Amino acid sequence: MRWTSQISTSERLRDALEEVADAVCEELGNEQPQLVLVFVSGHHRADYADLPDMVRARFPDAVLLGCSGGGIIGAAREVEGSPALSLCAAVLPDVAIVPFHLDQQTIEELGGDTAAWQQYLELVPEQQPAFVLLPDPFSCDSAALGHYLDQAYPSATKVGGLASGGEDPGEMALFLEDGVHAEGVVGLALYGDIVLDAVVAQGCRPVGVSLTITRAERNLIYELDGLPAVSMLEAVLKSIVEEDRERFRRSPMIGLVTDPDRKTGRTGDYLIRNLIGLDRRRGLIGIGAIVENGQKVRFHVRDADASAEDLRELLGRYRRSMSEPPAGALLFSCLGRGEGLYGVPDHDSAEVVRQIGELPLGGFFGNGEIGPVHGRTFLHGYTSSLGFFRPRPWS
Repeated sequence: MRWTSQISTSERLRDALEEVADAVCEELGNEQPQLVLVFVSGHHRADYADLPDMVRARFPDAVLLGCSGGGIIGAAREVEGSPALSLCAAVLPDVAIVPFHLDQQTIEELGGDTAAWQQYLELVPEQQPAFVLLPDPFSCDSAALGHYLDQAYPSATKVGGLASGGEDPGEMALFLEDGVHAEGVVGLALYGDIVLDAVVAQGCRPVGVSLTITRAERNLIYELDGLPAVSMLEAVLKSIVEEDRERFRRSPMIGLVTDPDRKTGRTGDYLIRNLIGLDRRRGLIGIGAIVENGQKVRFHVRDADASAEDLRELLGRYRRSMSEPPAGALLFSCLGRGEGLYGVPDHDSAEVVRQIGELPLGGFFGNGEIGPVHGRTFLHGYTSSLGFFRPRPWS
């Protein structure tokens, strides 16, 4: 297995594609890639329709997947606010690639019918697939998509990002094989001699103590540890330092334990969701997720320092677990991260290189990120979702 990632900031799309294709061919030599992933900034929107033919002319035997992005990541660089095109190419011996495009109607029709999904994709769980998903943010229910795929392929890792690079419906582009789509989702299933490891950095740090939901209805939490939820929130805020109180007021977050058997307390142990409102009269808080009685929660803060700490800790854990370095990686980062959050360019990409080592890394800044938390696939915000690819240990 070999991966390479290249990026160009040429203002003309054709020049950019030729530049990255030349670099890929030079690096791979006589080997022909079976997979090409392309991410392109909105500056090139007028030429989106020509992109598949350009890629096909240079890599006629490769499966093409890609999308537009508000910022582009390639060769471990992050280009924001300027024209950019990133191309990742992979030589994948003994790997099957299953490309697909789904519109929202088809997703709803397949629903929770696991057999229907397996028949539609011509793929069964025993093949141990891994998924890369690139949905359109306006026309695809990405949260439902992840849930349905989890039901059909419960042990499969799924990563991806929501296309960006436009402000209105129809302005984003989804590339698959010879076509350009403006709605739905494009994706790949990969199986055979390949493993996909996911690292999902949600950019938050826990504060205060762990609490238990003792009365809730859908996304409304009435009681925590038997007391009004607002009162418990106020008690937590009084117990933490002033700097964290200010961080929480700017961006109030709550972490949910999705695995009741898992010990909690560390960064990354929670599914992070927004606190969207509170009612002091009734003592309740509303959050951006459905919750259950008995579920453990903990309030969180988010800022540049917390985001950097989260990514660093999770990548460190992954590095310590590795038996061998990955061959390549994809990074799907939120438009709210990058230089606007950290004040420096290439922050997350540079941290990957520091923690994991030099490796081909491509991707984009999107309208949402897809990745697993404790084995379940979720749609995230303000997150960096990373997928690391490596051969199977027995290969």
